[in-house]
Amino acid sequence: QVQLVESGGGLVQAGGSLRLSCAASGRTFSSYTMGWFRQAPGQEREFVASISRSGGSTYYADSVKGRFTISRANAENTVYLQMGSLRPEDTAVYYCSASARSPPATRQSAYNYWGQGTQVTVSS
Repeated sequence: QVQLVESGGGLVQAGGSLRLSCAASGRTFSSYTMGWFRQAPGQEREFVASISRSGGSTYYADSVKGRFTISRANAENTVYLQMGSLRPEDTAVYYCSASARSPPATRQSAYNYWGQGTQVTVSS
């Protein structure tokens, strides 16, 4: 069992930056591919980024490539999402997730555990 708790969301102006964190419980954090998804009002949840168990491989949705960076600190059981050049269309609830599958793991069905989400709002 893995419990995930996101933090770092908030209100930011367009062009600004935010860093999301996701703290995981348990001693098997390094055995999971970790991912970030987001869900805007009235829309389906969509893949944002994922990172391999060692952190050596990362994958991004085209919409965030070059602006967002996913990273992890296995010793701290934490995964991060550094978001830059934010746009109003990045406004969504962002969810951290853990998958027993190998990356890229872009489908929601690949993930076994989910956090409660953190709101990111980008004003124009």
